Amino acid sequence: MTPETVLTLGHQALLLALSLAAPLLLTSLAVGVLVGLFQAATQINEMTLSFIPKLMAMAAVVVIAGPWMLQTLSEYTRRLFESIPGLIG
Repeated sequence: MTPETVLTLGHQALLLALSLAAPLLLTSLAVGVLVGLFQAATQINEMTLSFIPKLMAMAAVVVIAGPWMLQTLSEYTRRLFESIPGLIG
């Protein structure tokens, strides 16, 4: 196993982790900004007001994007396991 192979596998794993986390993180960011604007406009400083909408939005994203995320992770894992003999030899 060469250093280039290790770097390629690490690069692919990091890109996969980023692409799987992006929908959840972007949703949380967008909802957080909207709730923050609402709180600033109404001067309501309630912690649950920011937590509950984020939780609900992230649950909706998992329901919508979950199958894609699971399929992507399964395909990457299958390709990784199938490439093990070529990586060793």
